[in-house]
Amino acid sequence: MSNQGAAPQRSRITTHVLDSTSGRPAEGVAVELSAHEGDGWRRLDAAATDADGRVSRIGPEALAAGDYRLRFDTAAYFAARGVETFYPEVVLTFHVADDGRHVHAPLLLSPFAYSTYRGS
Repeated sequence: MSNQGAAPQRSRITTHVLDSTSGRPAEGVAVELSAHEGDGWRRLDAAATDADGRVSRIGPEALAAGDYRLRFDTAAYFAARGVETFYPEVVLTFHVADDGRHVHAPLLLSPFAYSTYRGS
């Protein structure tokens, strides 16, 4: 059986960015995934949100338990729209357990506030 035309599988970590000021997905937000190692952070991968505001493939499919972070370049996103923002970046730091569960970290964004939660 061929996988041609099949939707690409998602990575263990995914995100979704919604622009709460426009009520629409935030397309084109640059996102970096890093892993905590020793006294610092090592960049694992980078991506940008799609037309639906989603990043479904970032980083490896298998991740060791540990602390990770997603960095969102909100300054460039808002600048491209001619909007001033108080937060030039948003960094979500979270723990990945050794349980194999998918980690979805959505971001609700506006120029002067943001919110997040553990999604499914």
